[in-house]
Amino acid sequence: MTATIAIVVVVVAALLLSASIRVVKQYEKGVHFRLGKIIAVHEPGLRLIIPVVDNLTKVSMRIVTMPIQSQGIITRDNVSVDIAAVAYFRVVDARKSVVVIENVDSAINQIAQTTLRNVVGQHSLDEALSDTAVINGSIRQILDTTTLEWGVEVTLVELKDIQLPDTMKRAMAREAEAEREKRAKIIAAEGEARAAAALGEASDTMMAHPLALQLRNLQTLLELGVEKNTTVVFPAPLMSAIGEVAAFLSRETAAAAPLTQPVTAQSNIDTGDGNPSTTSPYPVTAAPTVN
Repeated sequence: MTATIAIVVVVVAALLLSASIRVVKQYEKGVHFRLGKIIAVHEPGLRLIIPVVDNLTKVSMRIVTMPIQSQGIITRDNVSVDIAAVAYFRVVDARKSVVVIENVDSAINQIAQTTLRNVVGQHSLDEALSDTAVINGSIRQILDTTTLEWGVEVTLVELKDIQLPDTMKRAMAREAEAEREKRAKIIAAEGEARAAAALGEASDTMMAHPLALQLRNLQTLLELGVEKNTTVVFPAPLMSAIGEVAAFLSRETAAAAPLTQPVTAQSNIDTGDGNPSTTSPYPVTAAPTVN
């Protein structure tokens, strides 16, 4: 009998000891209730409570990823879009997260959907597509204002997916294509304007120097002759131009060379037959005068 009582006492003590031991993990905090009242918030480690009287609620302090499901939103310019987002939050006050709000995750999800609809509805479609950083910051700021009272901090909000109607996609594609064509035409027009200006300057130079135009024609013919199996037909004006260039080069060469021709003298020589001689092909040397 005594042995049986001892065994029962040992078993009851073991059960009470196991029920009174709680382990708070590194990423958690423990909110300690005694008879329904918070008496402490425990840091990570081994904690003892009184069974039945005490209760220890563990709160995770890690960042939680919460997807915000896609919902239809009408933008400021009356375009219907479906937008999905994702929010990141963490508990910064374990006491408030347990006492102030019943279900933190559900509450943040609901207010995030409402805030997303309100903020995006204040922007146009172009702003929603291009200024996502501004929209994300606005949503996070509005959520923080509410969730800090619950002991929760929203660290980040990102628009994850924006679905446009098919008609809007086609219209935007046409607009983008028209914009690309406009830029291409502007670039081509600027290139033609610069080319025309350069041609005008070149034509002024060639008009001042006609020979330069003929030389340019000859250079073009040389470039054409480089190609294989190329037959070049020279029109009559071009042939005359080639002749003019050759004559000009000959004149320039002749003007640059020194005079090397011998001088012929003309004299009337009596040949004895009564007829004076014509011009002698030999140089005539004057005889010296003897006194």
